Amino acid sequence: MEQKTIIEMNHIVKDFNGFKANNDINLKLAKGEILALLGENGAGKSTLMSILSGLLEPTSGEIKVNGKPVKIANPTVAKELGIGMVHQHFMLAHSFTVLENIILGHETTKGPMLDIKKAREKVLALSQRYHLTINPDEKVANITVAQQQRVEILKVLYRGANILIFDEPTAVLTPQEITEFMHILKGLAHEGKSIILITHKLDEIKQVADEVTIIRAGKDVGTYQVREISDQRMAELMVGHAVQMKLTKKAEHLGSNVLQVKDLQVKESRGNLAVKGLSFSIRAGEILGIAGIDGNGQDELVEAITGLRHVDQGSVIIKGQDMTNKPTRRITEQGVASIPADRQKYGLILQMSVADNLVLQSYYHQPFSHHGIINFAAIKKNAQAAIKKFDIRTPNSNLVAGELSGGNQQKVIIARELERNSDLIIAFQPTRGLDVGAIEYIHKQLLKERAAGKAILLVSYELSEIMQLSDRILVLHNGQKSGVVKPHETNETELGLLMTGVKKEGTKLDQSLS
Repeated sequence: MEQKTIIEMNHIVKDFNGFKANNDINLKLAKGEILALLGENGAGKSTLMSILSGLLEPTSGEIKVNGKPVKIANPTVAKELGIGMVHQHFMLAHSFTVLENIILGHETTKGPMLDIKKAREKVLALSQRYHLTINPDEKVANITVAQQQRVEILKVLYRGANILIFDEPTAVLTPQEITEFMHILKGLAHEGKSIILITHKLDEIKQVADEVTIIRAGKDVGTYQVREISDQRMAELMVGHAVQMKLTKKAEHLGSNVLQVKDLQVKESRGNLAVKGLSFSIRAGEILGIAGIDGNGQDELVEAITGLRHVDQGSVIIKGQDMTNKPTRRITEQGVASIPADRQKYGLILQMSVADNLVLQSYYHQPFSHHGIINFAAIKKNAQAAIKKFDIRTPNSNLVAGELSGGNQQKVIIARELERNSDLIIAFQPTRGLDVGAIEYIHKQLLKERAAGKAILLVSYELSEIMQLSDRILVLHNGQKSGVVKPHETNETELGLLMTGVKKEGTKLDQSLS
């Protein structure tokens, strides 16, 4: 029996002053179906879904909900139609609690009064039902990125949406959390909810999606039954050329220690120890991967190394110099490049242009300035070269960074940091939100830096990324070293056990990083 069509988007065009982000796109979604939306960074996926969720109006085209033409002029109309969207960059009030964020704009009342007790009960019931563990009384400013995502999902569920749009929902989740999330999606679809899943992860599409609509450069190149299309074919249709799915990595040629972390203790924002006596080192020509469930000290570790968080005890030695608690600029000038986990909070100034963001770490050096005078021509020339080399999809270098897609914002940061020729590269979730073609490019760039003798600290929640790129893997659990293993001597199951603090019998632990 054919499923009932819930959403139709016919011949959708969205023109931004001559640039067509969507150019004649067609999409259909059936009741109880999971439809994957696949495309390169900047292909127009988020724009299309912003139109469906009422954040943008199409230049032309037609939208039907349950067979009836509708005009979704704003998010309120979308909500009334049962459409809810979980955005890639969360829309939360950081000074509010988790509970306040979830009920904001959809408050439960008892007469003229706000019924917090009933709202709390409803939120906790949803949290338990969908395995989305949260602390309703914690301020959003104090919770992890993964926990913020749970809040966003609960917001949509709390509003009773039947058509759910997820924009890169697993970008910051661990393998265990991703598995749970996939079960949640299947459960939602089984209940009759219709789901659009924007993702770059081909394995996730294979796991949960019924159909996949692929768009490239603002145009749809077709909708396919997931069971009938291969990963390789999806990747080729998405980027327009063959993609190398697996990397070959040359043997490392190790030099001297570039980074040494000794007995490090670092507190999190509430004053509890997040990093507990951690020691390790990285040599030139080596990639050390940090694996661990989100919230086990990764953020605090990276912030301590880069000067963003105070070190309570221990030391950070970079190229033989004690850089413990030194200013961030001093650490940067010691030869440290940093790709942060949160690109919008720490990586970019969203109100500034792409060109200016590309020189945030070096604008005060030649050729970008001389005796305090900014050389705008040099900054523009640098931007044009970076845009071409790193395939940053932008109309021009003057566009403000906040108007780029999430993946292209990430490319701006990576271009800026890798082009500075630093001896130590700290890459925290470097391919978050990137498509398969861009991931391939970034991975090759990191391996190229490794071959050039750079030391790389790779922190990632993507175990496949950790396994492919790392020479050694340090597993963090509860802010402590759970083990150090080599990729060819372990597997994702074993890493998963170490990440939960369970040491598998017979595990080969490398203590050379201690």
